[in-house]
Amino acid sequence: MTIFIVGGAGYIGSHMVKQAYLSGYDVVTIDNLSTGHQESVKYGKFENCDIFDTKKLNLLFNRHKPKMVIHFAAFSIVGESIKDPYKYYNNNVSGTLNLLKVMIDNNCKKIIFSSTAAVFGNPNYIPIDEKHTKYPINPYGKSKLMIEQILKDFEDAYNLKYIIFRYFNAAGHDKDGELSENHNPETHLLPLIMQTLRNERKSISLFGIDYDTNDGTCIRDYIHVEDLCNAHLKGIEYLNNSNSESNEFNLGNGTGFSVKEIINNIKKITNSDFLVEEDARRIGDPAVLISSNEKAKRLLSFFPKYDTIEKIILTLIKDSDVQK
Repeated sequence: MTIFIVGGAGYIGSHMVKQAYLSGYDVVTIDNLSTGHQESVKYGKFENCDIFDTKKLNLLFNRHKPKMVIHFAAFSIVGESIKDPYKYYNNNVSGTLNLLKVMIDNNCKKIIFSSTAAVFGNPNYIPIDEKHTKYPINPYGKSKLMIEQILKDFEDAYNLKYIIFRYFNAAGHDKDGELSENHNPETHLLPLIMQTLRNERKSISLFGIDYDTNDGTCIRDYIHVEDLCNAHLKGIEYLNNSNSESNEFNLGNGTGFSVKEIINNIKKITNSDFLVEEDARRIGDPAVLISSNEKAKRLLSFFPKYDTIEKIILTLIKDSDVQK
């Protein structure tokens, strides 16, 4: 079965390309390389194409005849979305609408959509399940929620079947060492800490130390990128089941760790020290985000393999990082 992985040259997308290809799917990566890297696409076919390029998209759908699309092609930096909301609504919402229109026109009516915990905003309770109210507090989260609503309307009107996966904090590297995070600029906590550890930056910043948490820093639920990909493989099987309905799942480990706890874990594992500086809160950062993954366990038999923060961190550590 041919699958289009849109945004497959990015961090999560490139890991997904590898896992889907090794699982026997005919994988075609669609990416405009605005933030992705072609060298990260090590499996299957690659097509340089923007999701706004209707003519080329139609050509590619006609040529490859995919049965399903996995959609990762979105801008995802919260702070940037606040400074430049047009960029986020245009790419994330308008671009997705264009992709969906081409899918419907080419009778490709199954999609797995990469959403985010940011659709929930400040949580009313923890852990956050799929029934939690959705009140995003930044344009990034709002753009993703708009797409979720669009998918439901497309199901009603065009019989599109979808799975929405809401990621909490994706982390870690491919266990084979082929793939890693490669953002420019890098915004994710774990790779920023590793850069500090390796003296590639002078310090790691704590953005807010006065949150209502045990140590004053934000708490997040970290899920390994390979576990995310495994959930998507199960999502493919789920959508291919003729009896399956469209659905939505939160993906996390169900456990939260504060920024200080992550930093201290890495210092302990590597027997190292590095400079940590206090900085102001970032606009749009909730204090605590922890997922309930009970629905994914029940319906997808999804059980994260990297189920502790130590296991996730160890996929980032090189022998040279550990001080003897």
